[in-house]
Amino acid sequence: MTKPITRKTSSSPAGQPQQDIYTRVTAKILTDLENGNLSWRKPWHSEHLASQVMRPLRWNDIPYTGINTLILWNAASDQGFTSPYWMTFKQATEMKASVRKGEKGTQIVYANKFTKEEEDANGDLKSSQIPFLKSYTVFNASQIDGLSDGFYQTPEPVVIHQQARDQALEQFFAQTKADIYTGSKACYTQTTDRIQMPPYESFETAKRFYAVLAHEMCHWTKPPHRLNRDFGKKHYGDEGYAKEELVAELGACFLSADLGVEPQPEEHHAAYIQSWLEVLKDDKRFIFQAASHAQKAVEYIHALQCS
Repeated sequence: MTKPITRKTSSSPAGQPQQDIYTRVTAKILTDLENGNLSWRKPWHSEHLASQVMRPLRWNDIPYTGINTLILWNAASDQGFTSPYWMTFKQATEMKASVRKGEKGTQIVYANKFTKEEEDANGDLKSSQIPFLKSYTVFNASQIDGLSDGFYQTPEPVVIHQQARDQALEQFFAQTKADIYTGSKACYTQTTDRIQMPPYESFETAKRFYAVLAHEMCHWTKPPHRLNRDFGKKHYGDEGYAKEELVAELGACFLSADLGVEPQPEEHHAAYIQSWLEVLKDDKRFIFQAASHAQKAVEYIHALQCS
């Protein structure tokens, strides 16, 4: 009989307690929220990053996703980094570059699962997937000497005409086949599976229109026949409502960065901040879950471009 695999699940494979990883990341975001700041919107308000926000990139141009997007955006904003590129000490060394002496790296996480086998009451082996987090350190290209010039170039701002509709973005949202109609407010209604948007002309700029639409599109991914995302919302303003709004908020920021538009604040953001504070204080892991749900929503929307 195969011997059951036993592993400790209280720590990541790197030895750092998983709870410490969750607590560290959540504590930073809670501090920002308590000061009225949204960690994931900081880059758009940083003088050195404004109008050129994009996803953080690995050395090979593959974007970071989920919670690592938030961590690295926050670090870049706080430390004044302009390069979108991040890499490990080893990766920099392999490119014959060197991290400058005294530079402090940024800890991000790698999420995966391992298979655990246990015997049930009948003596049969049952397998289960156990999630784990591994923490590791990366450095921004701004902290590294000897990289090729491309790693140090500041991304060019995406220029969208102030009023004219952007045909590329029009095509992007049309390709989703979402039912979008003009009404008095911006909202997604799950019972009718429709997105309502105010008239295009009522927005100050084209960017504002597409940014608000990006938020509602993230809500649109929620129903069972799409991503089946359910936080148990019973009524407006309850915990389930707050969780879904946080997912849509993060998703809108991710999607806006991909499309080159600045995410726009919801009219109830002040109230949302309070509800998000309560949710994150009660559940130190939820910001990781929310970022994962947001990433899935954005990937779902992107995948429709190929259908």
